[in-house]
Amino acid sequence: MNESKNRITELFNIKYPIIQAGMIWHSGWRLASAASNCGGLGLIGSASMYPDILRENIQKCKKATDKPFGVNVALLYPNLDEIIQIILEEGVKIVFTSAGNPKTYTETLQKEGIKVAHVVSSTKFAIKCEDAGVDAIVAEGFEAGGHNGRDETTTFCLIPNVKKHVSKPLIAAGGIALGSQMKAAMILGADGVQIGSRFAATVEASAHENWKNKITELNEGDTHLTLKELAPVRMVKNKFFNELEEIYNVGRNTEALVASLGRARAKKGMFEGDMEEGELEIGQVSALIDKILPVKTVFENLLKEFNEAGNPTL
Repeated sequence: MNESKNRITELFNIKYPIIQAGMIWHSGWRLASAASNCGGLGLIGSASMYPDILRENIQKCKKATDKPFGVNVALLYPNLDEIIQIILEEGVKIVFTSAGNPKTYTETLQKEGIKVAHVVSSTKFAIKCEDAGVDAIVAEGFEAGGHNGRDETTTFCLIPNVKKHVSKPLIAAGGIALGSQMKAAMILGADGVQIGSRFAATVEASAHENWKNKITELNEGDTHLTLKELAPVRMVKNKFFNELEEIYNVGRNTEALVASLGRARAKKGMFEGDMEEGELEIGQVSALIDKILPVKTVFENLLKEFNEAGNPTL
């Protein structure tokens, strides 16, 4: 891929239509600034940050890059009003919202000149995004790691259907770690891509080294979408996952599921490095990731693979 203008690069004033996802426990200022410095759009993941930690990450990111970057705000977490206030005070120009109603903060943010994208897992919610007036829509297939859709619609099915029903700039997410996959998503109708799992296993990601190394060892079938009763999430099958399965086996006790999750499991796994007791969120595409790489190398590989993928003819 050569530097060129399309709807995503123009909207966010970036060189390449590649967005580094704002993942909890991974996406601090180091990862976001590195992605932005490479010509993509780096996102800080606010969901795993107390408000003062978010402010610190935004300020450090501003010092580490003079390129555009944004903040991802998961609408199912607490302190939302305080998070939004910090974003406004710090002059952040791009916000990606997810896991909630796109109307919640879109108008408030846009009044301050902030570009807003919202993440959805279905065409129905993509249409709601368009009605809410967002600037761009991220359509995420169920291959993706972390919080996910209940319908288990794959990216290959989701992108062309969303494209058919909405006119806003469209970003594909879920199951994208190679330049060839990026090209496929764009052929299907996406204007750009959001990539999470590949950036989780980078030098600059804030996750624990145990977890980064674990990502490089995963094979097909090592992740599973679960917890649909609460908020669907794709995670690695480990001791903690098996404990959840046992709760299902004795009757899908929602209270027991909540109690098990309420022990800071995601932090324990991805940030503190407990590979058995922690919640480990990653996408199916992790089976293609076999090295921890610098962000710069990830970008170089994506662009090289994109250009080499070609356009097959029949």
